[in-house]
Amino acid sequence: MVHLLPLMLERVGLLLIIVFLLSRMKSFRQIIRHEHRLKDKLLLIAIFGVFGIVSNYTGIKISGGLVATEPWQTAVDADSAIANTRVLGVALGGLLGGPLVGLGAGLVAGLHRMSLGGFTAYACGFSTIFAGIVTGLLGPRLRRAGKRMTGWAVVIGIVMECIQMGLILLFARPLDTALQLVEVIALPMIVINGFGTLLFMLFIQSILQEGERTSALQTYKALHIADLTLPFFRQGLNVRSSREVAAIMLRETTADAISITDRETVLAHAGAASDHHIPLQSLSTQLTRNVLEHGTLLKAKTREAIACEHEGCPLRAAIVLPLRVHGQTAGTLKLYFTDPLQMDLVEQELAEGLSRLFSTQLELAEAERLSRLLKDAEVKALQAQVHPHFLFNAINTISALVRTEPETARKLLLQLGVFFRSNLQGARQMLIPLRSELEHVEAYLTLEKARFPGRYDVRLDIDPELETVLVPPFTLQPLVENAVRHAFGPALKGKRPFRVSVRAVRDGERMRLETQDNGVGIAPERLSSIGSEPVESAAGTGTALHNIRTRIEEIYQGEASFEIISRPGEGTTVVLAVPVRSQAQTGGEPYVESLSRRG
Repeated sequence: MVHLLPLMLERVGLLLIIVFLLSRMKSFRQIIRHEHRLKDKLLLIAIFGVFGIVSNYTGIKISGGLVATEPWQTAVDADSAIANTRVLGVALGGLLGGPLVGLGAGLVAGLHRMSLGGFTAYACGFSTIFAGIVTGLLGPRLRRAGKRMTGWAVVIGIVMECIQMGLILLFARPLDTALQLVEVIALPMIVINGFGTLLFMLFIQSILQEGERTSALQTYKALHIADLTLPFFRQGLNVRSSREVAAIMLRETTADAISITDRETVLAHAGAASDHHIPLQSLSTQLTRNVLEHGTLLKAKTREAIACEHEGCPLRAAIVLPLRVHGQTAGTLKLYFTDPLQMDLVEQELAEGLSRLFSTQLELAEAERLSRLLKDAEVKALQAQVHPHFLFNAINTISALVRTEPETARKLLLQLGVFFRSNLQGARQMLIPLRSELEHVEAYLTLEKARFPGRYDVRLDIDPELETVLVPPFTLQPLVENAVRHAFGPALKGKRPFRVSVRAVRDGERMRLETQDNGVGIAPERLSSIGSEPVESAAGTGTALHNIRTRIEEIYQGEASFEIISRPGEGTTVVLAVPVRSQAQTGGEPYVESLSRRG
């Protein structure tokens, strides 16, 4: 009995070597992770059934209570038996694969054991089939209950061996020979099968943990690369963004070259073969054209499969992935390798993850582009709110002064030119210096005062240091126009002078722009809706304050604020607070241009 233990341990080691070799196969790893389709179950039956067959062939022959030394058992004498690890493989198959796998593996190993012969053939065969059925039923229940499979597998393996010993005593004849056999093999087989089950489960557990670690590392790496590339792909799929992304991926992956294309040209190429994979040239590989046409991942493991038109290209393998925007293939991401062996499964899965993340980034960039277009449209809507009568009234006022006060008429014409030039400038730019917005306000007020001399007392109190701070166009002028046109109703005529003041003061890291009037004010029930949503107005579109607030929120992303303070009968104050950012603080760019100007 003592001599049987090391021999049995050798057989367990042989099975472990087989499991190790199988663990290198992707399909086996997927099966171990319980990704069980019908073909997977059939494969499990084959694998664990073969374990049982190998265990039968490598079993240790027991004859007359003595241990034989034959290494391979192809037939067993009528008065002999074999000690092996057959139940071990079948039990593991049932625990991992469920009832179908347990029954299938048990039948394969059990029937094979019966075919070898010996006085315990049928007892051992039936016990193997029974072990497959029982473990197949128990495995799914244990997983659903959240039990730790390793400890339970060891217990089940020991119990199955004990049952096998009982079946040998119950069915094998002669009884005295069966009893003598059990005395020799019971303890070694129970110990070794329990120990073997433990080793198998630990090994399978390490496969699962290795897969989880690999997935975690891949996820981290993909998210890390996506985080590095986000600032560039948010600009869209263009030469500059692609060049930066290609450089980042070349540094962060094992690829020898990275290439990014749109549907027509190579936008960027970094790494090997840069001498002929040149940006802004037409696509140089048929592989890329195929991905653009079909929108699916393609791989190449030979230079011929890449189909580069340049003779002597060092690239020997490639993964080409589609970059999709709103369901359409907008370009490709290509990972090139000079050695096909470098293009392993890990790199492919990483590339697939990055392709999906990059596609999402490009869709976000497209959404931002459309958002900026919407802002431009809102600016144009503000521009269109210039009342047609304002132009007619300004022209009539100027024409009336041409003969009596020609110099005044000339100045008003210049101010009218300034006013409409500011309108055009605002439609082309997202941010302008405060002084430009003030020029717009002053031109408007000059024309209004010429029409109604002495009606308004307008005061500008602007800190000179703030005149270079960038603000959205059509910010102050609509506020002043609102005050002039709507704040002073007939009820206030003759009761007090009409005053409008515009102040710009620094408040920490922000500039406060205040437009204040002493007009009729706004009723409390209307105050909550004005600026928050478009309102009906008989004298205008009712969208000016709403558009200003919306643009402020979208441009500054929470860094600015917009507030309306009003008391009925006393007046209204509109307070706009924006970050203090000047031309010098934005990299020397005089203005942030809108998309409509860039075309």
